[in-house]
Amino acid sequence: MKAMILAAGRGNRMRPLTDQTPKPLLEAGGTALIVHQMQRLREAGFTELVINHAHLGERIEQALGDGSAHGVRIQYSAEGEGRALETGGGIYRALPLLGDDPFLVTNGDIWCDFDYRQLHLADQDLALIVLVDNPPHHPAGDFTLRGDRVLEQRQAEEQDQEHEFDRDRDRDRERDHEQQEQGQGQKQGLDHSQRNLDQRLTFSGIGLYRPQLFANCTPGAFPLAPVLRAAIASGRCGGLHHRGQWLDIGTPERLQALDRMLRKH
Repeated sequence: MKAMILAAGRGNRMRPLTDQTPKPLLEAGGTALIVHQMQRLREAGFTELVINHAHLGERIEQALGDGSAHGVRIQYSAEGEGRALETGGGIYRALPLLGDDPFLVTNGDIWCDFDYRQLHLADQDLALIVLVDNPPHHPAGDFTLRGDRVLEQRQAEEQDQEHEFDRDRDRDRERDHEQQEQGQGQKQGLDHSQRNLDQRLTFSGIGLYRPQLFANCTPGAFPLAPVLRAAIASGRCGGLHHRGQWLDIGTPERLQALDRMLRKH
């Protein structure tokens, strides 16, 4: 299986650090962010990598070369300076390099301790995404996770309404049953437990995708979120909740915090 690292972002919030250095090459703990990702991918058995780039992309190629120094083989999807295609458009452009089989995608500007070997795509699914606890800068989260299914908030609410209707109907049917109280208590307990499984979480930037996920897309710049939402709406997107460490290195302050953390270990 191939893996793609998204490395085409401009990194405006990281300026002036990114004026001369592409964001994925910024260092934490003495190692570039993208190299941290490459090392974890290699440890999980991913040695065929695709990296897209735009802003200062030639510096990424100069720094990483063909990947042999890191024990991997790299192919590059160059989008051109000032022509970043966003997440969805960047993946779509790289599909010829990624092949016909499912492939992994991860952001080049995150740091996490997720074990990529956990990713397994169900036969009927187009995508499996990794969700994390909501960070302070994104408290509302992105999606709801119910069991291993990713839902939009609206879908979760509609399922709850259907469940409430079924529960009320069952109560009416059992109203005269001598075990009514005990039965209702059990049902209420199950309902409460089910709701406790629902979690509003943040998309980590890590996902496993089939090429067919992008079947209705066309060349150009577009975000990944609407593509994922289409798969979620059709019930074909699974999810995992990663409870370990995950950091979105979106500001100089977060980069400094990661650097301090890594140098302590």
